[in-house]
Amino acid sequence: MPQFLVVGAGAALGAVARYLLSAALGGGMLPLLVINILGSALMGYFRPGPFWGTGVLGGFTSFATFAFLTSEAHWTVALAYVLATIIGCVGGYLAGDKLR
Repeated sequence: MPQFLVVGAGAALGAVARYLLSAALGGGMLPLLVINILGSALMGYFRPGPFWGTGVLGGFTSFATFAFLTSEAHWTVALAYVLATIIGCVGGYLAGDKLR
């Protein structure tokens, strides 16, 4: 199977998982922050290949929604969210890598 189809199939699964988890958590900034940190931690722990990494976890996490939510927030909330996302996602990746 061509690599782009493998990645695309994984991305579709990841996006559906993100949608379901976000809906279960009520949507908005906090659920997306949790999802992005979780995705980063899983990436650090498993160091997955194209299907699970670029595909599933790439589809599970979302930079576009992060950018949208940040642009719609008051600047103080946006700044706190940007910092929490950067620190949380890098920290999540490093924690996952350390637990490996």
